[in-house]
Amino acid sequence: MHRSKVLVVDDDAKILFAFRQVFRKAGYSTITARDGEEALHKISTEQPSVVFMDISMPKVDGLEVLKRMKGQHLTAPVVIITGYGTMQTAIKAVQLGAFEYLTKPLDVRKIREIAERTLAAAQSTSTFSPQRTQLKADFVDRYELIGNSTGMQEVYKLIGSVSTTPNGTPVLILGESGTGKELVARTIHSNGENAADPFVAINCTAFPETLLESELFGHEHGAFTGAGERKLGKFEVARAGTIFLDEIGNLSPHLQQKLLRVLQERELERLGGNDSIRVEARFIAATNRDAEKEVKQGRFREDLFYRLNVVAIHLPPLRDRKDDIPLLALYFLSKYNDQLKKSVKGFSGEAMAWLRSYRYPGNVRELENLIERAVMLAKGDIIPVNVFHDSVRTAASPTMVFPILKPSFSKSRRFILRQFEKQFVADLLTKHHGNVSAAARASKMTRQNFQRLMSKHNIHARPFRK
Repeated sequence: MHRSKVLVVDDDAKILFAFRQVFRKAGYSTITARDGEEALHKISTEQPSVVFMDISMPKVDGLEVLKRMKGQHLTAPVVIITGYGTMQTAIKAVQLGAFEYLTKPLDVRKIREIAERTLAAAQSTSTFSPQRTQLKADFVDRYELIGNSTGMQEVYKLIGSVSTTPNGTPVLILGESGTGKELVARTIHSNGENAADPFVAINCTAFPETLLESELFGHEHGAFTGAGERKLGKFEVARAGTIFLDEIGNLSPHLQQKLLRVLQERELERLGGNDSIRVEARFIAATNRDAEKEVKQGRFREDLFYRLNVVAIHLPPLRDRKDDIPLLALYFLSKYNDQLKKSVKGFSGEAMAWLRSYRYPGNVRELENLIERAVMLAKGDIIPVNVFHDSVRTAASPTMVFPILKPSFSKSRRFILRQFEKQFVADLLTKHHGNVSAAARASKMTRQNFQRLMSKHNIHARPFRK
């Protein structure tokens, strides 16, 4: 595998030099190109084993190079590199056949590992396939996923891969409430070849079982009391589009069995009918529960779980991608400036520090609600931190709900006290910018006792300092 030829394409001489050094030490032969035109020429004449290519270049950009490579049946695997990874570029790159997608700043070990993995894969199969259809990627602003974190980049790449598969490939989206599961489903749909067909979403908790069965499968005239005329079900209405089943973990055993049959046979019968109707739509299911645990405890059919779990997309909670919070906050600020006819310019340093430190039990949905309320109440150009303090207090005070996670009273009480202590310390350190003495004075505790709390919960002052 060593002495394999690597082509690096970038218009930055420093980047080219850095890559040459990395690959020289790893034992690879390195060639370079400064723009897309030169890259296409060298891919054709030099036949590199792998290509590392920047997405933003003069003359011809990286995505256009990928398109032309497909048109010319050039099969070198390509690793796309970008300084700013958006959902659109990640999905488009994967759809066009990119083997991998990396965002700057780049890690040397990651580069080496991807080079080895790409070269190994290239020995057995070609990354590009002439038969693979290039799919359109039209994006609607309100269905845009926001975030540049590693976790979200992985989600984008999966969306790009899934959207090129036939409708027979189901998808299971896992994530806490408010993480954007329906948004992922809509993005898969809008990037698929059947995007012109309907996207039909149904919340499995919104209907009683008898009504939900009729909503999904439809019914014939006289199928039950009140069925005055034929009704088409959601599976039928979706045609060759997408059916999104949200909170599928709430389906009854009866409906789980019927859904499994539809997935296996790709046919259904309306309630009260005898005719088999072909089901063409892609099935995307979502749940905020631990699906494997639900299976083990007998609340969800194992065969249905494995039928749905062909492709699983795990959405990270917002607390695990804190670096995305400023980007999301500014996005929602712009959105609600437009909707509410306001002209708020940004957040105070304290407000942004608070947004980054808050735990977001409601995830992205909660952040959006906080920003919408803050924009609505804003009196000046800058949103102050007290707006968010007031929002959380207002939301929590009428019906304060404590998470009872342990059956034992003493264990449950200890858990809640630990959560309170951590939040109390974090809030004071945020308010006082990491000044431990000031935070201790505000808490009416001695500095030593306040530091003991910090040590107990492994909280350090440095991240709170501006």
